[in-house]
Amino acid sequence: MEDKVMLLILYASQTGNAMDAAERLGREAERRGCPVAVLSTDQFDASTLPDEKIKVFVVSTTGQGDPPDSLKVFWRKLLQRNLAKDWLEGVNYALFGLGDSGYQKYNFVAKKLDKRLSDLGATALIERGLGDDQHPSGYEGALDPWMSSLWNTLYEKNPKLFPKGPGFLIPNMEFMDKPKMQVVYHEADKVASHYSNNADLKFIEMQIERARSMSPGQLYHEKNRPDCFLKMTKNHPLTVAGCGKDVHHFEFEPRSSIIEYEVGDVLEILPGQSPAAIDAFIQRCNLNPDAYITVHPWGTENHLLDSKVPIKLRTFVEFTMDVASASPRRYFFEVMSYFASAQHEKERLQYFASPEGRDDLYQYNQKERRTVLEVLEDFPSVQMPFEWLVQLVPPLKTRAFSISSSHSVHPNQVHLTVSVVSWTTPFKRKRTGLCSAWLAGLDPQSSTGVNIPAWFNKGSLLSLPPSLPLILVGPGTGCAPFRGFVEERALQSKSGPTAPALFFFGCRNEDNDFLYKDFWFSHSQNGGVLSEDRGGGFYVAFSRDQPNKVYVQHKIREHSNRVWNLLCEGAAIYVAGSSTKMPADVMSAFEEIISKESGVSREAAVGWIRALEKAGKYYVEAWS
Repeated sequence: MEDKVMLLILYASQTGNAMDAAERLGREAERRGCPVAVLSTDQFDASTLPDEKIKVFVVSTTGQGDPPDSLKVFWRKLLQRNLAKDWLEGVNYALFGLGDSGYQKYNFVAKKLDKRLSDLGATALIERGLGDDQHPSGYEGALDPWMSSLWNTLYEKNPKLFPKGPGFLIPNMEFMDKPKMQVVYHEADKVASHYSNNADLKFIEMQIERARSMSPGQLYHEKNRPDCFLKMTKNHPLTVAGCGKDVHHFEFEPRSSIIEYEVGDVLEILPGQSPAAIDAFIQRCNLNPDAYITVHPWGTENHLLDSKVPIKLRTFVEFTMDVASASPRRYFFEVMSYFASAQHEKERLQYFASPEGRDDLYQYNQKERRTVLEVLEDFPSVQMPFEWLVQLVPPLKTRAFSISSSHSVHPNQVHLTVSVVSWTTPFKRKRTGLCSAWLAGLDPQSSTGVNIPAWFNKGSLLSLPPSLPLILVGPGTGCAPFRGFVEERALQSKSGPTAPALFFFGCRNEDNDFLYKDFWFSHSQNGGVLSEDRGGGFYVAFSRDQPNKVYVQHKIREHSNRVWNLLCEGAAIYVAGSSTKMPADVMSAFEEIISKESGVSREAAVGWIRALEKAGKYYVEAWS
C-alpha cells in the first residue's frame, strides 16, 4: 500500500508570529484537502531532512539577526562540516521569513537558511517570501500572495498532495478547527487543600508559575517562576512635562531574596493589568472568576491532570492573557465569526478575516490598536468558548529593559530608565504602553504593597574588563546600560587603572530631555572616567536646538581622530537605542572614519567592522 503523502511545515518562532503564520498555512492546506503536519523545529529531528521530500519553513529573525531559540539545535545540525553538498538533493522546499525592515539584519535568519538549504542540494519551489512588520498589513501583506503561489506550485510538483484537485476549497464557514487547548473545571471543595487566601510572596509566586506554565503563549523554556519580586523605591521624571518625551528613572529593591546582575544585563517585568479591565473581560465573556481550572493541550489531559494544580480563572486571566493592551490577530476575527449570532456582525467578521478585508482589518485593528476587550465589545453577539479565548487572546508578555545601574555600586538595588510609551491613533484615541504606563503610575510611598514580578537575564551588551577601551553610543534611553557601565568603571578606577571611554549621547533639547545631565558631566570633568584628560570624552548631539538637526553619527564624525585612536588601541564599540535608522547610520559613520583615517577603501572598512563583530567588539542592543 502506498504511503500517504503529507506536507510538512516547520516553524521557528520567538514571540509567536512565525507559529501563527505556520498554523495559518496548515489550516489553508487542510481547507484544500492537503494532509499536513505543523511542527516547531525543536520538535523535528534535523537528521531526517533528506527523507521529507517537500517541506515548508516559516522562520523569524530576532534581535540583531539572531535565530529563535527553537532553531538553534536544528541550525547547528545544518552547519555540520561533514554534510555532503548533495545531502538534500531531491528535497524541495519553500521558505517564508518574518522580520522588521527597521532593523539592519532584516530577515537575516530566513536568508541564511535559504542559502544553507540550497548549498546542501535542496531546490526552492518558489522564491522565498519575506514578511515585514513595517508593511501596512504586517507580515500578512507578503504572506497572502506568497501563499497563493505556493498552492499552485505544490500542485504542479506533486498532485497527490491535493487528492481532490487544485480547485477544491472548503469554505471558511464550513471548516472549523477545534481549539488546541482544553480547560478542565474542578470542584472548589476538592482543590481547597492546594489553595489558600494567603497573599504572601511565596503564594503569589506559585500562582504566577502555575498560571504561566499552563498558558499556550509560553514559548521555549521561558522561566515561569519570577526570580524575585521588587518594590519601587523611586519614581523620578527625567524630562520636562509637555516636551513630547516622558522618561522616568525608577529604582527598585527586592522584596525577598538577594538580587544579582552585571552591567549590560536586562530586567524583565511582568506588568500589572487593570483590575477593572480584567473584571470587564470576565463579565463580557460570561465567565466565572472564582471557578478553579487547569489548562492543557488537547490529548494530554490524562497525564497532566495530576501534575497541574488548579487555579482560579481570574488569576489565570490576570497573569497570562493580555485583554486590554495587545491587539488580536486575524485568526481571532475568523473564529469570532463562527460564534456571532447577529448576521451583520458575522458578515463583517468574515470580511475582516478574508484576504479582501485585510487592509480594512488593519485600519480597524492594528492601526487603532484595538484591544481584545474593545473588539469583543464591538461585536456583542459573539460568545466565544473560554478554550478559544485561552488560545487566541494575545499572551501577557514580560517587558525587557536594559538595567541602568551597577550592582557593585548599588548592591541591593536595580535601576531602570524607561520611556513611557504613548501615542494618538488615527481616530484620535489615546493609547499607552501597558508596562511603562503602569510603572510610571506607581507611587513609591503609596504603592508599597505592589509586588513587581521580575526576571534577570543576560543582555547583548556584555560586561568587559576595565583594561578595554570603550566607545559608547546611546541616544535617548539608549544611555541606560551605559549609566551602569560608567558607574562600574568609575568604581574600578578607584582601585586601579582603567582604559579610556568615549560616550556619544543624543537628545532633542538640552533643556527638556537631557537625561542624567549632571551624572554625565560629573564623570566627564576633573579626571572622571569620561574626561578628555584621561583619553575619553563625552559628546552630546542636540537634534532640535539649532536649524540643522544634529545626531550622534554627526558627533562621531566630528571626533573622528579620537574615535580612530581608540579603535587602534583595541576599543570595543557598544551601540544602544532605537532600532529604526540609528544603528545603521552609526555603523556607516564608523566605516567612514576607518576608511578616512586608515586610507583603506570603504569595502575594507566594512570588513574591519565585520571583524570587530566576530571578535565580540561591536555590539548593538536596539529596540523598536
